[in-house]
Amino acid sequence: MSEVGRRWTFTRRDAEPPVAPWIRTRLRAAPGAAVALALLVLATVLLAASFPRAVDRYEDAGLRRAVADATALRTSVQMSAPPPSLGATQKERESVLRPASVRERYKRILKVIERPLVADPGQSAYGVRTTKSLETPEKWLPRPTGLPAHMTLAAQNGLAEHARLRAGRLPRADGTVTAATPELEAAVTTETADHLHIEVGSVIHVPAVERAPLAVRVTGIVAPRDREGAYWATQPILRTPSLVRLPTQGAEPSTYWLGALLLAPDAAPALLGTPGAPARYWQLAPAPAALTASELPRLAGAIAALESGPGLLKVRALTDPAADASTDLDDVLASYAGLRSGIRPLVAVAAFGSATVAAVVLLMAGGLTADRRRGELALLRARGVSLRGLTARLSAETAVVAVPAAALGLAGALLVVPYGRLSYAVWTAAAVALLACAMLPVRAWITHRAVRVHGAREDLASVRPSRRRTVAELTLLVLASAAVFALRSRGTSGGSAGAAGPGDPVDLDASGSGSGSGDQLVALAPVLIGVIAALLLVRLYPLPLRWLARPAGRLRGAVGHLSLARAGRTSVSTVLPLLALLTALTTAAFGGSVLAGVADARDRAALLNLGADARVEVMGALPAGLPQQLRSAPGVREVTPLSIGYQAKPGTGVETVPLAGVEPGGYARLARSTNLGAFPAGELTAPADAKPSKPPKPSEPSERSEPSKPSENGASNGSPLPALASPTVAERFGTQPFPVRLEDGSDITVRITVVRELTPAVSGTDFLIVDRAGLGAVPARPTALLLTGDRMDAGVLRKAAGTAADVRLRADERARYVDSPLQSGAERVYAVAVAAGSGYAVLALLLALIRAAPERTALLARLRTMGLTRSQGRRLLVLEALPQALLAAVGGALTGWAAVRLLAPGVDLTSVALATPGGSPPPGTAALHTDPASLLLPALAVLLVATGIAAAQAWWTGRRGSVRELRAGDAR
Repeated sequence: MSEVGRRWTFTRRDAEPPVAPWIRTRLRAAPGAAVALALLVLATVLLAASFPRAVDRYEDAGLRRAVADATALRTSVQMSAPPPSLGATQKERESVLRPASVRERYKRILKVIERPLVADPGQSAYGVRTTKSLETPEKWLPRPTGLPAHMTLAAQNGLAEHARLRAGRLPRADGTVTAATPELEAAVTTETADHLHIEVGSVIHVPAVERAPLAVRVTGIVAPRDREGAYWATQPILRTPSLVRLPTQGAEPSTYWLGALLLAPDAAPALLGTPGAPARYWQLAPAPAALTASELPRLAGAIAALESGPGLLKVRALTDPAADASTDLDDVLASYAGLRSGIRPLVAVAAFGSATVAAVVLLMAGGLTADRRRGELALLRARGVSLRGLTARLSAETAVVAVPAAALGLAGALLVVPYGRLSYAVWTAAAVALLACAMLPVRAWITHRAVRVHGAREDLASVRPSRRRTVAELTLLVLASAAVFALRSRGTSGGSAGAAGPGDPVDLDASGSGSGSGDQLVALAPVLIGVIAALLLVRLYPLPLRWLARPAGRLRGAVGHLSLARAGRTSVSTVLPLLALLTALTTAAFGGSVLAGVADARDRAALLNLGADARVEVMGALPAGLPQQLRSAPGVREVTPLSIGYQAKPGTGVETVPLAGVEPGGYARLARSTNLGAFPAGELTAPADAKPSKPPKPSEPSERSEPSKPSENGASNGSPLPALASPTVAERFGTQPFPVRLEDGSDITVRITVVRELTPAVSGTDFLIVDRAGLGAVPARPTALLLTGDRMDAGVLRKAAGTAADVRLRADERARYVDSPLQSGAERVYAVAVAAGSGYAVLALLLALIRAAPERTALLARLRTMGLTRSQGRRLLVLEALPQALLAAVGGALTGWAAVRLLAPGVDLTSVALATPGGSPPPGTAALHTDPASLLLPALAVLLVATGIAAAQAWWTGRRGSVRELRAGDAR
């Protein structure tokens, strides 16, 4: 017992001295390293957890856009039951059509639908309508060709909620309506009222069965609240009347108007008294929020079950044995799956590349820590610490830092990308945290399996590769070769996407997932090529160092020889930085080439459609002063007039070919500048004696003129016009002169002198281009203008051309090919992945230089005592870092070029580059090609960063004193 001031303490004589906790001691000893590790894990988890959620977001948005663009007529599930059986009593037939009965079956049908197919109650509808249109005898209804108008009667629920009343009131059904009710009330939409001249109070009669016609009084005119919503768009006739054409043999087909009268739901039994064959229907609109791309196979399965499976049997049991269900939603899903199948593999390439570089950086961080603590861990092993205990302590020490950082990174990912599946983000965050926790213990376990204090030198120029390393490198070579061969032969979209028919859930899953081992191997192909190149360069790297060391020793000055000697004595562990740099450079080159190929394909497609930077075209002739007016518009450099006739008939057949009259000089310059079928202007110049024949005189009004035929001696007087033609037209007519009938009836004779696959004036595979000087006055009038220039103002051009002209700019045309969020989202994710990989590559370079910083600082301090100047010290560090940086830069550029050239035949960028609304074929294909900027800029960045860091380190070392670095006993 002892007294300290006024406090008494009791201490046992045999008590052990307190021991500081291991984790707290280590964190206090190196707080900077712990903070750096936490930041690295946080950033990596943030990117890794955000990736699957970002993919989910743009894929789901693309699916919903595809369903929305397909219109409700195709995407709604339409169910119908035939008219009530004639064997039932009239009262039973009427009760089946009453709103309560139809509504009850609608509620039961909703329970039959299997998830993830969910009906939108706000846009779904049900009711009764006539399946046959009813002829109306009213004379005041429009009759375009003398045929009476027809009407469809529909009693659909929810009219008040989906329409605004413009005039009158909504229809009602007073009392109990039966099949014998003589008069009903109805409403019509504003479009029906405008086209059919219907007003409030109008009475329309429709035929009835064995009694007087049914009178329908219009009590209101309504406007749809959402005319493109499923409530109105599933049956467009309820909203917009149509002009029906009857098939006839005459020149003018017979037509009649078909409209709809909207009845109150309680008036449905009255339709039994008409010959319209009334039927119940239930139209189910899919809920957009429930559509997710991850559940695409299940969604297709639910649709198939409802169309022709167990779901349809349940619907028939609830409604009628002859009930039917139909929808085109399965075709829409199949089209979306095809687009996704071409995009997913490209995104996987970027994801695998960035993930590989990030994993290498994490391994480098663990290796840096293990090397920094090599002496400490060797001493612990020498003093009896077991290998299991050592790795357990290192794991706990790392987990205290990495796990909270991973949790913060996951929370940040959930905030940055609030949409997407949580499970994928959690699994990726857990994988990163596990790698971060395991890298230091595993490295220590490998290095300190045997108890030793001093290890052998591991100079890069002297150490020979082991057999295990040789076997591992040969294994990676085989994997890379298999991946490249698979990608070149199968392509990025795989080979089994179209094996099954559209709408098959297995087909949708196979075409969209890309999750098989073969697809993952294909996605790893650029990464494996970079890995193989890195291992090959590491094997070849010592050779030039040995060759250059001896000649450098004979030079004056010690800086060159010393820098090469220092570069040769670099540790073998520099394989990891080189792996990170080459993998990142290869991925960046491949990704940059993909993005550049997408941009070039869209520019090329827009140019093919327009022929220039802007196009102004009208159906008739352009105003005479418009070309000169547009030449003075801002941004316009040159205007090329065209006289295009799309109905020219070459030879004596009836097939038409677009024919354009041009000014040869200006058109040749345009074709050369746009690279669309360049040709010498002299090949198209019309001879002086070429003149068209005059058009035939119009016949008398009472006579029916017959098509005139070209004259046998030639269609035009004088020499034939030289023509530029497409290969198909040239193959059809050869090089002999042949007549061409123009739209105004005049004839010209042309002879094909130039054959080109493309031309600015007309897009397509059939065209003829001639000199305007050889055409008549009417065919030679300009109908289109092609404008070249920069930053043209669309508003100014449209104002000058007038409302009748179609003005299209290349930038607007290019934007049409980004039709889906699936494309734009994939491009953004791809760009972020490539940028992240490049950032990790720079971080790998920094880690490599930081690892050697203490040794370099001590070296400069010792050499400075021997007379080394500051400028010589800077040159020494820069020349020492230059061989490895130059190796990585040149090797990365060459590897990226080789990866693009090897993989280009199997990569199709058409899906991600050229979206075509409506499913029309894209104008051409998008191929992968080498982008010089993507190859050179990252390589130059590596050189600049490496030399800049070395120069900065030399400058900072020169500002500090040398006492600390020269103290005896410091471990360097």
